[in-house]
Amino acid sequence: MAKQTKKVVDQDFEAERGKRKHQQLKAYLVMEYLMQHTDEQHPATIDSIIAFLDNHGIEAERRSIGNDIREINYVLYMLEENCSIDIAVEDLNSGDYEEEKFIRQTDNRRGFYVCRRRHDITETDARLLAETVYTARFLNKKKAERLVDIASSLVSTSQAYRIKHDIPEFDRPRTTAQDVYNGVSTISSAMNSHRPEKITFRYQKYSIDNIEKTVDKRNGSLYKVSPYKLILDNGNYYLLAFDDKSQSMRTYRVDRMKGIALTGEPRDGEEEFAAEDLKNYTRRVFGMFRGKRVPMVLCFDNVLLDTVIDRLGKEDIRYSSMDEQHFTVDVEIEVSDQFFAWLCGFGNMARIISPDSVVEEFKAFLDKIKAVY
Repeated sequence: MAKQTKKVVDQDFEAERGKRKHQQLKAYLVMEYLMQHTDEQHPATIDSIIAFLDNHGIEAERRSIGNDIREINYVLYMLEENCSIDIAVEDLNSGDYEEEKFIRQTDNRRGFYVCRRRHDITETDARLLAETVYTARFLNKKKAERLVDIASSLVSTSQAYRIKHDIPEFDRPRTTAQDVYNGVSTISSAMNSHRPEKITFRYQKYSIDNIEKTVDKRNGSLYKVSPYKLILDNGNYYLLAFDDKSQSMRTYRVDRMKGIALTGEPRDGEEEFAAEDLKNYTRRVFGMFRGKRVPMVLCFDNVLLDTVIDRLGKEDIRYSSMDEQHFTVDVEIEVSDQFFAWLCGFGNMARIISPDSVVEEFKAFLDKIKAVY
């Protein structure tokens, strides 16, 4: 790092700037304009910056814009490197730190643009955020569009345009609930306060009488639970909580929880929650339907290896070759009809080897299906 030197200040420019209104806002507006409207492929000329300032009632001369940009680079470098302003001036004027400038000038020196550094969001980052939002079933369309707008605002307008017009619309069911955000906020408050507390809510389900609306389960009786963890799975938000009535850990779809309220009662179920293996929770619990946790051995045709790894993962699971056509998986899974339905999707390319008790449960599951036909 170069030694500290005396900061050079353009006295004429400072005197001139002091005579005009709102000049203290100018550098900030220049930075905001460049952040919103420029990238390496879309630089801004000094004339366009001056026109932008003029539209906001602030006068500016060409030379002052260059000074503002230099000062912005000095300040941001100073904060980034945790150094003095004198060192920032010395480094950036030395020519050895050009890559560290937040705002750069084009090779033909006709424009300026914001260079996204390693700690800044890139177009790819914003695109992934937007696509993730679009796949979230627990968000209604209005909320999803608002979050995409926020993600897009982190890059330039041209990059934001590409993101919004390139990402696909996902044709999948979405919640129409307007209060999911409020529910998540209330749940978080209950879990994260200095004295975690229980919550109450009404739980909803669809009725064939009118599928456009949901109705209360348990005839509208309140559920009272001790909330512990919010979980995202398959595009839905779930709450893992200790249920007062069953005295066990349960999962609930957040978008189906209505009228969530704090109770002030201290949370129960500490021991039960401590026994949960959250690291493997979504791998072990199919469709968020709880069941008895059982170590088992499954057998699959080799062509299903990628599919099985995508669903079960690789950590803490043993995959073994059984013969030239098959492999086995030693895994712990909570037995439920949803797990059996997942196996059925593979037909005769998958089977349960052990334990015998789960094999018998699977046979009974298949018999129930056969009995319908």
